[in-house]
Amino acid sequence: MTIFTGTINKDMEDNRITKLFGIQYPIIQGGMVWCSGWRLAAAVSNAGGLGLLGSGSMHPETLVEHIHKMKEATDKPWGVNVPLMYPEIDKLIQILIDEKVKIVFTSAKSPKQYTPILHDNGMIVTHVIAGSKFALKCEEVGVDAIVAEGFEAGGHNGKDESTTMTLIPQVRKSSSLPLIAAGGIASGKSMYAAMALGAEGVQIGTLFALSQESSAAEAFKNRCISLNEGDTMLCLKKISPTRLIKNALYEKINEAENRGAAIEELRNILGQAAAKRGIFEGDLENGELEIGQIVSSIKEILPVKEIMENLVSDFKVTQERMKSIQL
Repeated sequence: MTIFTGTINKDMEDNRITKLFGIQYPIIQGGMVWCSGWRLAAAVSNAGGLGLLGSGSMHPETLVEHIHKMKEATDKPWGVNVPLMYPEIDKLIQILIDEKVKIVFTSAKSPKQYTPILHDNGMIVTHVIAGSKFALKCEEVGVDAIVAEGFEAGGHNGKDESTTMTLIPQVRKSSSLPLIAAGGIASGKSMYAAMALGAEGVQIGTLFALSQESSAAEAFKNRCISLNEGDTMLCLKKISPTRLIKNALYEKINEAENRGAAIEELRNILGQAAAKRGIFEGDLENGELEIGQIVSSIKEILPVKEIMENLVSDFKVTQERMKSIQL
């Protein structure tokens, strides 16, 4: 049996992810709606990872403002997460071009249409997938790297409900692209496990969503760090599978789904701006509270710098421990 013996260090030649993005550690912060503003993204980039602005919850003019603040807050590499189902996607793409953004993570639709446009404007393109068949399509389109996200992740998930441990080795087998693992990763141990399965970096959402620099409401953060195992569930499968905290809104959705409610009724239950109500405004009962399954292991709201230091330290300790394990 071969045990992973890679390292996390300053030599970017050791790792295709750190080399591709020009970062110190192969740690990417998820571009999460209502959490990933310029303060969070800049803090992650300044700590050696790759910070991403979450454009999915930003009006075009808000995104421009956050891009300008990012440029002032860090001289390290950073990027923008772009859900391709964004209502004003062409306007958003033009903003990325005009502002000379260098790194873009796309999701939520085929990258075929926009990858060539982004490449023509000198951008590195990474696409988020939830299955190995999508990895092949990404290769055909020519994206530079892929994020394979297991259904442990918070927010919107793939319909196949593949776990990260199942997904990563299958994607690695089907694709030669630089591979980033996501979903259920919140420690150096889980980083090590993802890399042992074939990933070359990790994308972390929940842990950074609950950092001091996250733009999520303090009430939301405090609710999250009180959660136990089983307090999040995947629902809304008729619309888009979404992992939510159990609250009054979730119970309404669950009851409707159990009796076979149609898509239109489920949309009416959600109402307008449900995620904003829950995550950004802190409505803990009537808001859509998106967070990952790993949240039950997080019990503190820490600054990004400390989170990054903990991740790297825990990875190195795990690495040393694994060297002593023989079969």
